[in-house]
Amino acid sequence: YAFTNLFGIVVGILCERMDTRLVTFIGGVIMGLALVIASFIKVVWGLILTQGVLFGIGSAFCFIPPCSLPSQWFTKKRGLAIGLVVAGSGVGGIWVTPTVHAMINSIGYAWALRISGILIFAINTSVCWFMRPFFPPQKRDTIIDFTALKDIRFVIIFTSAMFGTSAYFSPFFYLPRYAMVLGGRSRSFGTKMIMSINAASVVGRVLTGFIADRLGKINMLVCCTTIAALSIFVLWLPFHASGTMIAMTIIYGLFCGGFISLLPVVIAELFGVARISNVIGLLYIANFCGSLIGPPSMGAILDNIGHDTNFVPIIVFAGSFMAAAAAFQVILRFIVTRNPFAKV
Repeated sequence: YAFTNLFGIVVGILCERMDTRLVTFIGGVIMGLALVIASFIKVVWGLILTQGVLFGIGSAFCFIPPCSLPSQWFTKKRGLAIGLVVAGSGVGGIWVTPTVHAMINSIGYAWALRISGILIFAINTSVCWFMRPFFPPQKRDTIIDFTALKDIRFVIIFTSAMFGTSAYFSPFFYLPRYAMVLGGRSRSFGTKMIMSINAASVVGRVLTGFIADRLGKINMLVCCTTIAALSIFVLWLPFHASGTMIAMTIIYGLFCGGFISLLPVVIAELFGVARISNVIGLLYIANFCGSLIGPPSMGAILDNIGHDTNFVPIIVFAGSFMAAAAAFQVILRFIVTRNPFAKV
């Protein structure tokens, strides 16, 4: 995930100079090869290079174009369009998780990787040719346009994205383990919780995009991030019951999906669509930083402070970082306009 975001700026540059259909096709080839090669690897460092680094680079080629293209084609319903596109990752999470688990159990880890790589290549190749850009490839005087970095609005949303990404994956990684250790639930219950978050995220990305077109993109982004932070503090921190954990997965999934899908929409609203691939690539460097700050830190905290049984420190960590992301979004909202009732 870190390399997906790190190479976002490279892919943004390529999307401005090449046909996005070719960029996405290259990504599918790299991702498929990465998993097939990983299936023959027997050492951890080899998996890090293939399933981690190489697959991450390939996924950047497949992730940045669909995040930027809807903003080029849609104006009035831009939020809904991007919400529908980004919801695809949630749909994937619903069926990929049980499918891969079933393949590992029935045919082994190696063949599960090979089949997954072939599927990714085949599916990506079948759809990438429909991803035609609105703006044709152009020659640029500069390789990377850093002018956005001089804009205080970009700096604020960059900081917000870094804090939000640091907290974003905490329920995905640690809520199932929390349910097993403190709630006495089975591993299958934890898997179902991940599927529930993904399912709720699908609905949330579409629904929040639809509402954002009517109430304002930044307004909805603030709302989503704030409720995601509250769900961590109010539902996850004090309770161990199954019902509360399920409520947490649904509410967090609904609104964390909005956090992901609305960032490209806000970028398009603030900086225009002519160079949106480049600006989104710059923004996703914040996600790169957040992905290296959050999950590894929480893992170390759980091991060394929580001793694998006390989850309170990582829950507070995740909730605080998500709340910080919401605070920076509020600052951005009032920089854009101080009218509290304005549609922004």
